[in-house]
Amino acid sequence: MSRLNERRQEDRDRRRTQIVAAAEALYLHQDWDLITMDAVARQARLSRALVYVYFKDKAELHLALVRRAMQTLLDCFHATATDGSGLQRIEALGRTYLAYGEQYPHYFDACARFEARMSQDEPTGEHELAVLQVGDLVLQEVVTVLEAGQADGSIRRDLGDLSVTSRALWGFTHGLIQIALTKASQLDRDGITVSQLTEQAIALLRHMLADPSAARAEPTARP
Repeated sequence: MSRLNERRQEDRDRRRTQIVAAAEALYLHQDWDLITMDAVARQARLSRALVYVYFKDKAELHLALVRRAMQTLLDCFHATATDGSGLQRIEALGRTYLAYGEQYPHYFDACARFEARMSQDEPTGEHELAVLQVGDLVLQEVVTVLEAGQADGSIRRDLGDLSVTSRALWGFTHGLIQIALTKASQLDRDGITVSQLTEQAIALLRHMLADPSAARAEPTARP
């Protein structure tokens, strides 16, 4: 590729990133359904026509946001501590996902919308497939840690297919984030804090995943 073509590609990439960043800035404060391509263009300080050069419609722009959201989660997983037993590392990944939902509620919502749509339609476009590929990498991180936990004896070996287990853990944690984002006031009326709910859920996960023989092997604490 010539230097001129490289510069043109850099300009295209920069402009595309500018548009996605504008959409995200709006998403931080508004429901996605209320955001228009006109508003994105104004936020990016670009013409509406130019925005459509880079994204054919709002759905394609949403996919770009979902891919950014998935990549951010993957980066968060990569930054999670890798020391300790497999069971401790799985707990750390769970806490990382919970913190991600709290820190990036718009990313969480974007992914939830994408997943709801994919439950009804088969992915056909390159952008959808690209998002799913990043999602697979996220789940593979969980599988890798589960395997490490089984190898070091901290995680039980009768979990079956770890690919399925990783998705079950995702569903469990995903539901917790949804409750924390949408039901905090209802929990408060019942005298329960989100922190209490989270810690109880993590304790249950530890109990479900821990190898019982490893627990029995631990010395009994002296009174």
